[in-house]
Amino acid sequence: MFRREHSIPLRGSAAALCNNLSVLQLPTGNLRHFGVVHGPSAQLLSAAPEDGSLVQRQLQAKEGAGVSPTLITQVHWCVLPFRVLLVLTSHRGIQMFESDGSIMVYWHALDTGDAPPGTWSGRVLVFDIPAKGPNIMLSEELAGHQTSITDIATEPVQGGDCMADVVTADDSGLLCVWRSGPEFTLVTRIPGFGVPCPSVKLWQGIVAAGYGNGQVRLYEAMKGTLHVQISAHARTICALDLAPEVGKLLSAAEDTFVHIWKLSRSPESGSIEVEHCHGECVSNTQLCGARFCDPSGSSFAVTGYDLAEILRFSSV
Repeated sequence: MFRREHSIPLRGSAAALCNNLSVLQLPTGNLRHFGVVHGPSAQLLSAAPEDGSLVQRQLQAKEGAGVSPTLITQVHWCVLPFRVLLVLTSHRGIQMFESDGSIMVYWHALDTGDAPPGTWSGRVLVFDIPAKGPNIMLSEELAGHQTSITDIATEPVQGGDCMADVVTADDSGLLCVWRSGPEFTLVTRIPGFGVPCPSVKLWQGIVAAGYGNGQVRLYEAMKGTLHVQISAHARTICALDLAPEVGKLLSAAEDTFVHIWKLSRSPESGSIEVEHCHGECVSNTQLCGARFCDPSGSSFAVTGYDLAEILRFSSV
């Protein structure tokens, strides 16, 4: 069971974009960082639950060329083994900041001058990131998709070098599973079935994908085999998240519901099994983002369109 905690106020509502909430929990202390997109800006909030303190910062999209306003499409903390970067994406380009948003360390322009087409074309851009400093370089472009990229998920490789550790999803519902390295290798392609895949996650060789028809599908990452199909929601799924320590899967959709599922593998057959753990209705709200706030899945947060706060829930 989960109970509602004190919400975090926003200066404006979250934009009606899928995956419109990013959460970063620092390894030390109880401070959590939240990121939400609203038009041409991203709101960053640092909250300390024990004393209720809140620090806010606002980042603007880099304009680039053109006269129309630049709208941010996503804010996300990329946690690397040696560094944490805050990434903003827009149709004009990609901005990378230090984790607190204080310093922009890299800007990659899209659709300006002689630059190649943007990621609406289905390209996935791979960057080399140094341990510190701004010497970031575009190293590779992956060409497995023909339509707009909707989400990217990664998982650290747990021993061995033959595991699939990246999955990309697109607007046609196609999933591409990759093995990272000096050069990325396409492991398998999981065909779509006529609806977009707005959100995807990867956990212990399992691909969890949420679709525009409300389904959650679980695939074997290496082979692309479908193991489980769940009619989880009545409308488009807007966000998935995974609590890696326990294998809990969070799904949120435009039907106002958030569900939590427990993933596991059968010791005998190795097949993927699912158990429903919790359901929460955020009435009269078009949800657009949802994330666990800790790796054990004991708390989560959600955002909604025309909702000027981040709602938080914790287990009892």
